[in-house]
Amino acid sequence: MNRSARIERLAAARLYFVCEGRPSGGDPEPLLGAALRGGADLIQLREKAPRCAEEIVALAEPFRRAADRHGALFMLNDWPELVAECGADGVHIGQDDAPVAEARAAAGEDALVGLSTHTTAEVEAACAAEGLDRPDQISVGPVWETPTKEGRPATGLELLEQATSVGPPMPWFAIGGIDSSNVGAVVAAGASRVVVVRAIRDAADPEAAARELRAALD
Repeated sequence: MNRSARIERLAAARLYFVCEGRPSGGDPEPLLGAALRGGADLIQLREKAPRCAEEIVALAEPFRRAADRHGALFMLNDWPELVAECGADGVHIGQDDAPVAEARAAAGEDALVGLSTHTTAEVEAACAAEGLDRPDQISVGPVWETPTKEGRPATGLELLEQATSVGPPMPWFAIGGIDSSNVGAVVAAGASRVVVVRAIRDAADPEAAARELRAALD
């Protein structure tokens, strides 16, 4: 897929599901399929303590298959140098990782680059960046404290309201502790896109959970 097609899919995306390579120690494909059938547009492989690059490549295979089957985008968390080998559509990096331009160079010219932001200043800096330094999308949060971002203080809904007022000229996703019980408040604060982990991964019915989240966003 070329860059323009990826950008088009990203612009239409609303629900972004992040998952480790072997959720609960098992095959991720049933969970990924449920999330995608329920309305997820993006899936991300987030493996925080891989033993080696080869492990990431192996874990990526079911993510790529699931994304292809459902016409979704597949992103890697970190590891921009493995984007091509994993068949990923792009990479997501944090504020303490390599700069956007460096990650883009490693991932390839057609790859998407997403960036985490946690403050108004970081949102503004991402939106003001130009050329190769400009991310293709940002996540904003964590709105509420979450064990997937251990040690990262919650930003609250205020950051979403500020991000809306900044008017980021790029897709942005609210992230952090979002589920069906509070997604309405996130939408009311101005977000039209969300990233979730536990809300789908740990749900008794992941497909229904994804569908409920997507309905709230749509």
